[in-house]
Amino acid sequence: ILRTTNALRTMESLERYRGHFYNWYNTQTLAPLVPAYVSTVDSGNLAAHLLTLRPGLTALPDTPILSRRWLKGLSDTFALLLDTVGGDLAVVAQFEQTLTSAGVTGSATLAAAWVHVEQLAMCAADLAGHFAADPALHPESEASVWTQALARQCAELRDELVFLAPWLSLPLFPETTLDFPGLTGIPTLREIAAFDTTSLSIRERRGDNEATVQRQDALARIRELVAQGASRAQARMVALDQLALQASALATMDYDFLFDKVRRQLVIGYNVGEHRCDSSYYDLLASEARLCNFIAIAQGELPQESWFALGRLLTITGGEPVLLSWGGSMFEYLMPLLVMPTYENTLLDQTCVAAVERQIEYGRERGVPWGISECGYNTVDVHLNYQYRAFGVPDLGLKRGLGEDLVVAPYASALALMVTPEAACLNLQRLAADGLAGRLGLFEAIDYTPSRQRRGESSAVVRSFMAHHQGMSLLAFAYLLLGRPMQKRFESDPLFQATLLLLQERIPRATAFHANAPDLSELRVAASSPEMPVRVLASPDTAIPEVQLLSNGRYHVMVTNAGGGSSRWKDLAVTRWREDITCDDWGTFCYLRDVASGEFWSTAHQPTLKQTEHYEAIFSEGRAEFRRRDFDLETHTEIVVSPEDDIELRRVKITNRSRTRRTIDVTSYAEVVLAPAAADALHPAFSNLFVQTEIIQGRQAILCTRRPRSVNEHVPWMFHLMTVHGGGAGDVSFETDRMRFIGRGGSVAAPAAMIDPGTLSDTEGSVLDPIVAIRHRLVLDAGAAATIDMVSGIGDTRDAALSLVEKYQDHRLADRVFELTWTHSQVVLRQLNTTEADSQLYSRLASSVIYANASLRAAASVLVRNRRGQSGLWGYAISGDLPIVLLQIADIGNIDLVRQLVQAHAYWRLKGLAVDLVIWNEHHDVYRQRLQEQIMGLIAAGVEAHVVDRPGGIFVRIAEQISFEDRILIQSVARAIITDSRGTLAGQINRRAPTEVRIPRLVPTRTHRPEAQSVAELPHEASILFNGIGGFTPDGREYVIAPAAGQATPVPWVNVLANPHFGTVVTECGMAYTWSENAHLFRLTPWHNDPVGESSGEALYLRDEETGHFWSPTLPQPGGAAPYVSRHGFGYSVFEHLEDGIGSELTVFVALDAAVKFSSLKVRNHSGRPRRLSATGYVEWVLGDLRAKSAMHVTTEIDSRNAAVYARNPYNNEFADWVGFFDVDDAT
Repeated sequence: ILRTTNALRTMESLERYRGHFYNWYNTQTLAPLVPAYVSTVDSGNLAAHLLTLRPGLTALPDTPILSRRWLKGLSDTFALLLDTVGGDLAVVAQFEQTLTSAGVTGSATLAAAWVHVEQLAMCAADLAGHFAADPALHPESEASVWTQALARQCAELRDELVFLAPWLSLPLFPETTLDFPGLTGIPTLREIAAFDTTSLSIRERRGDNEATVQRQDALARIRELVAQGASRAQARMVALDQLALQASALATMDYDFLFDKVRRQLVIGYNVGEHRCDSSYYDLLASEARLCNFIAIAQGELPQESWFALGRLLTITGGEPVLLSWGGSMFEYLMPLLVMPTYENTLLDQTCVAAVERQIEYGRERGVPWGISECGYNTVDVHLNYQYRAFGVPDLGLKRGLGEDLVVAPYASALALMVTPEAACLNLQRLAADGLAGRLGLFEAIDYTPSRQRRGESSAVVRSFMAHHQGMSLLAFAYLLLGRPMQKRFESDPLFQATLLLLQERIPRATAFHANAPDLSELRVAASSPEMPVRVLASPDTAIPEVQLLSNGRYHVMVTNAGGGSSRWKDLAVTRWREDITCDDWGTFCYLRDVASGEFWSTAHQPTLKQTEHYEAIFSEGRAEFRRRDFDLETHTEIVVSPEDDIELRRVKITNRSRTRRTIDVTSYAEVVLAPAAADALHPAFSNLFVQTEIIQGRQAILCTRRPRSVNEHVPWMFHLMTVHGGGAGDVSFETDRMRFIGRGGSVAAPAAMIDPGTLSDTEGSVLDPIVAIRHRLVLDAGAAATIDMVSGIGDTRDAALSLVEKYQDHRLADRVFELTWTHSQVVLRQLNTTEADSQLYSRLASSVIYANASLRAAASVLVRNRRGQSGLWGYAISGDLPIVLLQIADIGNIDLVRQLVQAHAYWRLKGLAVDLVIWNEHHDVYRQRLQEQIMGLIAAGVEAHVVDRPGGIFVRIAEQISFEDRILIQSVARAIITDSRGTLAGQINRRAPTEVRIPRLVPTRTHRPEAQSVAELPHEASILFNGIGGFTPDGREYVIAPAAGQATPVPWVNVLANPHFGTVVTECGMAYTWSENAHLFRLTPWHNDPVGESSGEALYLRDEETGHFWSPTLPQPGGAAPYVSRHGFGYSVFEHLEDGIGSELTVFVALDAAVKFSSLKVRNHSGRPRRLSATGYVEWVLGDLRAKSAMHVTTEIDSRNAAVYARNPYNNEFADWVGFFDVDDAT
């Protein structure tokens, strides 16, 4: 009663419109939410339930104050507690004994009931206290919850008796008997209110005067408490009358503005703010609106003819006629039955029975539990709230597409308890057994729709509880267990009695039947369709790297099908990455090493490039996976980005498929940046100087940060950790120095840390070239598996980073990341109104945005005609700093291409990929404006409306207003060109570039056998300041470097060869880069600025044309024993080498007065037999500052007559007309 009083009081305080409550209110302020809307059917349902509440309130005074079912209610609660804790505990057994005793002795009188209630309340309090004192029991556990519920239920019973019959709390003398006619049973509220205390007396025993006085005092006290109880009962009766009046008043609403007098039907609703009715109507009898119609007719608000204006279209189901509904949902058919009665052999009764039977049959056909209605389903919004809409059975609904979804709601089965109780009960039990039973009841729904499932799963539980569905279920339970109480109240109300005849409409003998073609075939197609689209790439060697984009909106990961990629946080690069379509060897990697054999490989193809027995890269929305098998060890790698924390999780599962125990070293690796990617690319060595590392031994983690370069600079903290679950975990070691990990002259393909056995060095602090690497040693028995979680992430502060380190020690929280990732990916797709298949298409197109792809770029004939640079874009508000995707559209019939590209652009932005989308409207004048309007309308209607003409946004331009030269420019710089003349977007992405003419592989005619040779040594006595590797010649004119086999200089030693306008830097092993005019802005070849590795954009190779053996005259081969000697003087460098009987001498110098670098190679045959050799020169053109920025803009030309290659970069504003060349003379 208190809850009802509070609810009605709050309802009275809410703002209403002509008696109708608005559809939405702010729960904090109680103000209506925008749009202020009146829902016709919700108003009618509310009025019906308020008016059903009224006779229940008026009947309470004549109802016994203690229900006959009170003991059964306690027994049910106790049974639930027993299911949780069992009956072994003494306190549990004590309550059970007291409960059993109460059932045996009965509670025929108020006094008897009071004894049992008091004893049970005391036992329940002891029970609750016992469990509350157990430190091992969580307050939210099932045992605690049901114990508290039992104690609360007993206490409320006791308090209610004490309130209405306060005399029960007084002990009576055993030798006295209270003589009062009204206490022979359980009184009603009205009987207590009418108690006359003057008739109350005590039977006395003779001869006991003292006892008589005491009894008379007790009698006075009892009379006082009986009077108090009567007063309270009278006050409650007044309150009940007041509540009944409130319910009636709140149910009074004006339906005139919702009623169409021509159609004689109610509209769906009314927008108060716009003073506008909806354009649709409730026009079917088989709908939830029939309750609203009935109530309004009974109240005199609508004419009785409106009932017969509701459609009665019939179909045949199971041989029986049934009224068709709009959505085919259980809610439409059965919700009115919660309060409104039905009558046998009537149209409505037959319809409800047949509808439930069809629902049962449909569930059987689909092989799932039955019960389909409007409910939540397995899609969430940006706030992670489940979405809600109507679902139904195709045969029962007029709405098309009902077969496209399959969602089962338990409350639909609860509603069916009122029609087919046995079948509904069995179905509810099945749902509970299938995992839908939660602490607050059955979960909202279970979604079987294939398109909304995770890969490998056939259903998803919608883990929420909706109050109105739980409330409907309770009313349906009351219908079955309490004998139709709401329907009896409904029928007893004089307001309804005159209108009940409308519910007794007979089944028509002849009518028009609707031949409803079911949508079952559609659902069968959907159910048998493949799972959510994934990309499975069986090879890492694709024409361009295929990428997968993972992001939570702040932390972004790009992964390629070979295992390369990048990690970024906001505008900072977390790990180092360079666009390199050929090598693709940047990213976060995981090495495996068999300790016994020394063999090592990586969990993906990169970086070791080892061939494998089986390889797969699997890309699904929100996840990247790699599978491979090496040396009887299977690895499965999963990569995700957490939606709630700025971390990436790389989970590697290793399974030993061999028959022996294996010891495996698992080693992670990533190069740390923590700076803008552009700054790192320009000067990585300088950027590295500011990074500091710290090893957290106890948590198997590494922290990294940058020293701030100014007082106001805020620097984040990166962390990297590795946890192992399963397997015999052994030693853990760490490395943060790239030089120590890779080794001088090494590479990520074969780092020193994988070649040399043992642990890592645990170096930390201000290292010159920072990395994060953690090594765990595992022992795997035959058939055993271990899971390794590698987590990298960012925190704003050191404490925030440490907090994440601590959090992800827990394997369960790491598991949760995968759960959240899938949910977040569905949110993103819903936010963009796109599908998984579309997102895969957009990711494939992103591959060509990140890695330039000739098949989607302009034709070579267009590229070579461009003469304009980056500044030519500025007049169109395009900076040219970001990748450009160009869409050319001329036909308004292909407008869907615009929709797809705009959607792709939004998808890329959410994934952290910034792209300028340029749309050219190429339609003829007569239609141009119409197409332009459609393009702009599509953009304005989506999530990209706010990025028009902004960096990283959308630029719509009319092609005729662009000059010919600028058209060539934009086409030349676009990384992908999509045009409506080439078909669909998918077709254009699938298009392959013309097959390149490949040089046939050399077929050796001889077997290569290394020839024995002596290793020349530098005479120590002939050198000055010799350091074990090199020294000066006696005349001081040259510095000679002659390392022993496997020996290298500690860092690159260089010679600068230059004139005032041109120069080159050459290292001791021939690595070089060349520039002209400006060593930074106009590099001819790349400067890698890497003191560890030996990468170079210039190279020279010699090859034996008979054996196929090849080598470099400057760069030592890994593991080679052949001697290399280099001599460096003023203005030149000379490299001497002897390989397989072939001596070579390469002299490098720069012209004094020309922008020309010369490399003069002399070859001498010392083998004693004729040799046929070839020399191959190699140059990577830059013609700018960074190869990644300029590579796609460089055009080349071959001059066959002069045996030269020319290169030009028109995109370089300052050097657009300069031409680089590479020329090789004939051998002499």
